[in-house]
Formats: sequence, structure tokens, C-alpha cells
Amino acid sequence: MTTNMLFNKYGKQFNAGEIIFCEFEPGNSFYLIQTGRVKISKVVKDKEKTMDILGAGDIFGEMAILEEQPRSATATAIEPVTVLHFDRENFVTMMMSQPQLALKLLVVFSKRIYDAKRRLMILLLDDIPSKVADVFLMLAEKEPTYAHMREISLPITVDDVANWAGITHEQAAEQLNHWVKVGKIEIYSDRIFIRNLTEFKRIVAQKRKTEKR
Repeated sequence: MTTNMLFNKYGKQFNAGEIIFCEFEPGNSFYLIQTGRVKISKVVKDKEKTMDILGAGDIFGEMAILEEQPRSATATAIEPVTVLHFDRENFVTMMMSQPQLALKLLVVFSKRIYDAKRRLMILLLDDIPSKVADVFLMLAEKEPTYAHMREISLPITVDDVANWAGITHEQAAEQLNHWVKVGKIEIYSDRIFIRNLTEFKRIVAQKRKTEKR
């Protein structure tokens, strides 16, 4: 089935600012973004936090298919968005008729479940330094040699850090600039260079140890 045929059968469109679904509401469908960007946000400690900004090729809402639970986050169109929309019934039909696509989706699902849980770990930290430090660790963990790495160059911006940490651009910039001044990191237009990952591991480990008490 071609992309046009898929969109004719499963396609939906949303306007900028339109809420696609809300946290805690029942859900039995998920979405594959074709064009545009979608903000995924969650209420954490009575405050709305941005968990992710998704773009073309990304999937969201899949937990409703996998767990049959209420929505765990809110999805909002940042700009005009087109998606492929699959509910439980047409997902099963699609899996049976297009096993290669189904296999790719299942791989994405398993990765997204881990990523969502990992990002939530960041949001549950209650201070900015540990949140930002854990963003560095989350991204570095994707490298095969993470356990032995001392330094790393991450292709991220201040805005990326703010989104993953669930803080404002100003808060992220202030913390990052502090670490620049004390020589822990270097900031470039398209990347952030971490001089010593061990220091950031220590920051996060101490914070989580304190929170368990």
C-alpha cells in the first residue's frame, strides 16, 4: 500500500494549537506523524512539563494500544499536522496485511516505552542541576561505550535541554552557562561538549540517593 493510499485510509489533520488528546482521557489509538510537529506534555507535581517535541516519522499515543490504559500525556499540534491514525481494530488489520511495517512499529514501540520511562525519571527530579545533568546522561547512554566514556559531544541545543528537562529556556541557559564558567562543558551552536561524564553521574546519583531517604 502506497503512502497516499495509507493517508486516504488512515489520515487525519490537526490545526496549530489543536489538542489531539488529553492526559488521563481514555484512548485506544495511536498516531504516526507525516508532517508538522507535536508537543507531548505531562502534569508533574501540579505543573505542565514538556516531555518531547515530535516530528515527521515519530509515533505517539502507542501506550493506549499496548496497555489499554488512560492517556499518560497530552498531545498538542505545534503547527499544522498530518498523521496516520490507527485504532486497535485497523492496527490489527494493518499488522496482518503489512507484516514488515508492523514489525518496524513494534520495534519503535519497545524503544519508545523505554524512552518515555527514562524521560519521566528526569522530570521527577526536583532541582535544575540534576535535571540537566540527567539529560546529558540519558543521551550519552545511547552510545555503546557509555560505561567507559569520560567525555562526549552531544548534538543538542539549549532548547533541546530545556524540553527534555521540563524547564524554561532561561533556566536551562543559566545552568549551562554556569557549567561553562567552571569548565565542565563547552557550548557550540549545534552541540554541547561534556568534559567529564563522571561528574554528572555523581550529581544525579547523589540526588536520587537523597530522594530515596
